[in-house]
Amino acid sequence: MDVRISMYFPYFRGKQNELITIRNNASLMAQAGFVPIIEPVKETLNGLKRALDSVVNSKGRAIVIVNPFHGDYSKNGDSLTNLLAEHFDGEDGISAGILLTNEISLEAAISSCKAHEQHSLTLIHAGFAYARELSNALGDKVKDITHCFFEEDAGKLYQKHFMAAKSKILIRDGFKKRKNREHPSEEFFSDLHATFQMENMQGFGDFLIVGDEYSESGGPAYAVAIHLTFIDEEQDEAMFIYHFISDRQDTPQDPAGKFLEALNKLIIKADEPTTKILATKALAEFRDLHERKHFPGLGYVKKLSMQHHIEVLADFFNGK
Repeated sequence: MDVRISMYFPYFRGKQNELITIRNNASLMAQAGFVPIIEPVKETLNGLKRALDSVVNSKGRAIVIVNPFHGDYSKNGDSLTNLLAEHFDGEDGISAGILLTNEISLEAAISSCKAHEQHSLTLIHAGFAYARELSNALGDKVKDITHCFFEEDAGKLYQKHFMAAKSKILIRDGFKKRKNREHPSEEFFSDLHATFQMENMQGFGDFLIVGDEYSESGGPAYAVAIHLTFIDEEQDEAMFIYHFISDRQDTPQDPAGKFLEALNKLIIKADEPTTKILATKALAEFRDLHERKHFPGLGYVKKLSMQHHIEVLADFFNGK
């Protein structure tokens, strides 16, 4: 498989740390052929524009959802459409995505498709109820649209109406959402990076180490967890995830100390002679934090885990 055409579509909700992750890894994702999908959820557009500028400067690609389901633009995404028109019109790498949930009518879906038909359009199928009708309305245009299917919300009977499309992407949520202290130390994450072609797909996606479940902000962290994915060659190259959890879990006090407890467990695992944790740039930064006993904030920790996940998949496809 040519690394430049490997088709990984990481799905980001456009919070600050997600956008910084895209910006910091724009070059890596462009070189690997990775295409971030961004659902903007915060009213300020400066961070989104900077992230997209980095994608363009790296000659990469990105999809911006113009009708988000979550966050500040869930009622009106006109500002997003205007941002793309004003700053990224003519940029082939930046395209509009339309999120098709169970709250969208057939008429609204058809209207949105027509409004953005001059762009290289992407449809994200996430619970929409009118697959047959939309496919019939689009006609031959179905083939030239990229179709991303949320596996939980768009099963095989739904997908069959769009099988004529040249580009079909299956998005699976590998991250199991639970309280930090309830995570096992290790569990299966996904095999979709190795099996998407068996699903008759041209690419795949996930929600990184964040998961599909959306929340405006996390509550107080009684336990601090660091999530790191790895690919296990001994398990047919399936992907697993480590959850490194702080020892103290009874009160929300001292997140910095709890982070160092979790980080110490990460470093011990990474230092094992037979470790399966890839030596990424993100891991190097975790090592630096460990040496300095520095707590950069939980948002930054999440950003490093997302970066590690991207680096692991880039390395996987680079070896194909």
